[in-house]
Amino acid sequence: MKQYLDLLQNILDNGVEKESGRANMPNTIGISKGNISMNLQDGFPLLTTKKMYLKGIIHELLWFLRGETNIKYLVDNNVNIWNGDAYRWYQKWWDDNISELEYLEVKKISSIEEFVEKIKKGELEERQWRVGSQGNQKYKLGDLGKVYGYQWRNQNGVDQVKDVIEGLRDNPYSRYHIIDAWNKADFRDMALPPCHLLYQFIVRPMTPIQRIGILYSRGLAQDCETQEEINLKLEAYKIPKFYLDLNMYQRSCDTFLGVPFNIASMSLLLIIFATASNMIAGVANWIGGDTHLYVDHLPQVKEQLSRIPKTLPGIEITKKLNSLEDILKLTIDDFILVNYEPYDTIKAELFTGLKK
Repeated sequence: MKQYLDLLQNILDNGVEKESGRANMPNTIGISKGNISMNLQDGFPLLTTKKMYLKGIIHELLWFLRGETNIKYLVDNNVNIWNGDAYRWYQKWWDDNISELEYLEVKKISSIEEFVEKIKKGELEERQWRVGSQGNQKYKLGDLGKVYGYQWRNQNGVDQVKDVIEGLRDNPYSRYHIIDAWNKADFRDMALPPCHLLYQFIVRPMTPIQRIGILYSRGLAQDCETQEEINLKLEAYKIPKFYLDLNMYQRSCDTFLGVPFNIASMSLLLIIFATASNMIAGVANWIGGDTHLYVDHLPQVKEQLSRIPKTLPGIEITKKLNSLEDILKLTIDDFILVNYEPYDTIKAELFTGLKK
């Protein structure tokens, strides 16, 4: 992933320091556009210049795809990247409803550690607090509001994941294969507006030579003597007719901590959708808007830039995928990472705007 290291260096060389637009966040050094283009036939883009937590990437993506917006599933699987945002959302919810909560004799949780521990133990999990004059404001410990999973699966009543999967099957050349999480009407109900906000899937027809190459690589064409026999086998064995590419736009990019996670997640999403659509995962294009480094991360960035990238690993999905229902049944055990030999991890603080 030399492209990623080049992006880090570009920010160091050309970035401008500015204040964060969010409260309780450090200054950043950034540029106004970043781009990384990843051909998934060259390997799975999981950084090798520091060890990445792939299980966290997989769990979060499955959580998105299922439309979930409460962190209980994540914390139960040791994925803690959303804890700070969930606790900050809890604090806001408390402050907005404190008079009624005092009436209900509910005590405020005083620390993020206590908050996460209560979620792990399932305390209050089955109880939805209802406040407001009509009792119509709901909150369950660990909620994040209408964030990614909600927008992906129920944006204004539309299941965007279902639409894309069905669209790739029924009308592959359509330019409507989009998942869009930027729904301003729901911002007031989100712990955090989406950073990675737009995914567009685009098919690219394979040439006859490319399809025949797949046939031979699978050992299915050795006894073919004529083009007609080859064509029959291409159809009989359902050899893919398309590469599936993906463009993802991310408005705000924590380039040291977040972007490596995001490019692996979008690439895995592309692999899942391509597999379920009988296509070959092609090129994943990551496009960053405000592409920045927190000034507090600069020592870690320099350490990472001192490392030489290694060969990218591969990733395999062991379960057959033919539909959205198959995708929603995926578990962490259905993924195998192959030949991953990274450098040691580089730890850095994840900033979420919590008061110190």
